[in-house]
Amino acid sequence: MNLIVDIGNTSTKLAVFEGKIKLSMSRINDLSCEELEKELTGFKIDRAIVSSVRILPPLIYELFFSNIPFVHILSHTSLLPFKIEYKTPQTLGSDRIAAAAGASCLFPGSSVLIVDAGSALTFDFLSGNSFKGGNISPGLNMRFKALNKFTDRLPLVSPKNRYTSPGKNTNDAIAAGVITGVIYEINEYIRTFVNEHNDFKIILTGGDGEFLKDKIDYHFTYMPDIVIDGLNIILEYNAK
Repeated sequence: MNLIVDIGNTSTKLAVFEGKIKLSMSRINDLSCEELEKELTGFKIDRAIVSSVRILPPLIYELFFSNIPFVHILSHTSLLPFKIEYKTPQTLGSDRIAAAAGASCLFPGSSVLIVDAGSALTFDFLSGNSFKGGNISPGLNMRFKALNKFTDRLPLVSPKNRYTSPGKNTNDAIAAGVITGVIYEINEYIRTFVNEHNDFKIILTGGDGEFLKDKIDYHFTYMPDIVIDGLNIILEYNAK
């Protein structure tokens, strides 16, 4: 069985695969040996892959390398199903690499725009069998927190579906400004992408994808687990 560990900025996703079949998936906020052991009870793990946007905690090495026969730490040097055309591949986030792997195998040979609405809002571009690069901007919650942190009087607002626009009060003004700004940003990226490519696919993923998916004007494939699926693909590549 394959163990997939995706350590993000706010939580950690765990998944267990038997080949290409996903047997379980869970999310934990406190990455500890106890939590990992509890989540993996009943599974015989033969191989594991770890993707992290943070510095790996020592427990990963202690728990995984001592108990799992094959463990792969994802990096730009991993064997991948696509070519990276990025001038600083060592700075490319492992979550972006994994999403690109999932997209390249799902839509082989197509031009693909991956919109990942997570802590950061990223736009990554695949063409044929190559990762061409992408753009990064603050995600929804990062924008809300920045308005609160870098001003004296603006409150901290959370994403919500009901608000006045133009805002009739400060909370609605912030919600309308941030949410509408993100939607405009995504739609404009997609519009530009569509105008420049004939055989194209668009993928939406990330923690805020569920909130945003009904607000986007273009056809896309919603794949909240594309990073997890991509990590399993990369693990299979590197365990051969």
